Amino acid sequence: QLQLVESGGGLVQPGGSLRLSCAASGFTLDYYAIGWFRQAPGKEREGVSCISSSDGTTSYADSVKGRFTISRGNAKKTVYLQMNSLKPEDTAVYYCAAAILRCPRGMPRADFGSWGQGTQVTVSS
Repeated sequence: QLQLVESGGGLVQPGGSLRLSCAASGFTLDYYAIGWFRQAPGKEREGVSCISSSDGTTSYADSVKGRFTISRGNAKKTVYLQMNSLKPEDTAVYYCAAAILRCPRGMPRADFGSWGQGTQVTVSS
C-alpha cells in the first residue's frame, strides 16, 4: 500500500522560502501523479500544485504561480514543493496525495488517495 509522508514545514518570515518533501514508502511513484494541497483554518482544502507521472506535466493554482515549483526526486520516491516569496496567506497545513498517472483536471480531492498526515507552514513576521 502506498504511503506518503510530508516534511519540511515550519515558521518563515514573509518573502522567505521553504521546500516541502513528499516521501513515498511501499512503492515508487512511477505510476502516480502527486498533488500538493493545503488547508488553512476555517477553509476548505485546496489544490496547490500537481505533477503527472506520465510526462512530468505540472499545474499550479493561480495563487502560487511563479512562486512555487513542484518537482520529482531522482530516486522516484520523493516529490518536492519549492515555495518562494511566501506570503502570510500561504499559511496552512500542506498535504500530498496520489492519483493514477495524470493529474486530474482541477485537482478534485476525491480523485486523490494515500493522503499524508500534513506539515504545517506558517508565514509570519
